[in-house]
Amino acid sequence: MIRFENVGMRYGMGPEVLRDVSFELNSGSLNFLTGPSGAGKSSLLRLMYLAHRPSRGHITMFGEDVNVLPRDEMPPLRRRIGVVFQEFRLLDHLSALENVCLPLRITGDPEESYLSDVKELLTWVGLGQRMNATPPTLSGGEKQRVAIARAVVARPNLLLADEPTGNVDPEMGIKLLRLFMELNRMGTTIMIATHDMSLVERTRDAAHLHIDHGQLTVEREAAGAMAGLATGDLQ
Repeated sequence: MIRFENVGMRYGMGPEVLRDVSFELNSGSLNFLTGPSGAGKSSLLRLMYLAHRPSRGHITMFGEDVNVLPRDEMPPLRRRIGVVFQEFRLLDHLSALENVCLPLRITGDPEESYLSDVKELLTWVGLGQRMNATPPTLSGGEKQRVAIARAVVARPNLLLADEPTGNVDPEMGIKLLRLFMELNRMGTTIMIATHDMSLVERTRDAAHLHIDHGQLTVEREAAGAMAGLATGDLQ
C-alpha cells in the first residue's frame, strides 16, 4: 500500500527534517511509530497523508506515484485516508455529531444511511451525552475522541493517528486501541505515532518502528505486516 524510497523532506528553504527514508507497509498491517519529540514522526505522517510532497526520493501510495500526481487527483486519494491530528482540527461551528458526519456528507451519502451508526460510535467513545455540544465547550479529551470518531467513521483504507491517546485517561486509551484494532481486522492499514509504550506492548502482533538520533529502525516486525523496511535518517 505504501512505499518510501530514499525520501527526503524539508520545510521551505530549511534543512531536511527527513533524509533517506525507505520502507514499505503492506495492506492491512498494524504499525506503531515511536520516538522522542522532534524526531520526525509528525513529518513522516504529513507525507503519508499527502499534506506535503517529498523534496527528493519517491513515494508510492495506493499504486500511485505521489511525486508526479497532479493536484486535482490528490483529493480522491486523501478521501481514502483517515487522520487523527494532535491539534484535532474540528469545526467549531458544528456539533460533535456534525463533525463526525462530515466525511460521509462529503462523499454524498444520504444522512439516513449513516446517522444511527455515527450516534452509536459517539456513544461507544463515551460521548453519547455530548453529541450536540460544539468543540469550544468540549474538554481536550472529548475533542480527541470526536477527532478519532471522525477519522474512523468512513472505514478508511489507511488510518494515520498522531498521539491519539494523548488527552485521554488510560482506560479510554485502551478502549480506543480496541477500536483501532477492530478497524484493522476489517482491513484498514494503521499507523499510530505514540509516546505511550503501553499501547505498543499490548499489541504484540503489530510492527514497531522507532525514530531516535536520526535513525528509523524496526524494533519489532509483525509477520506479514511489513516488507522491505530499510533504515532511514531523520532529524
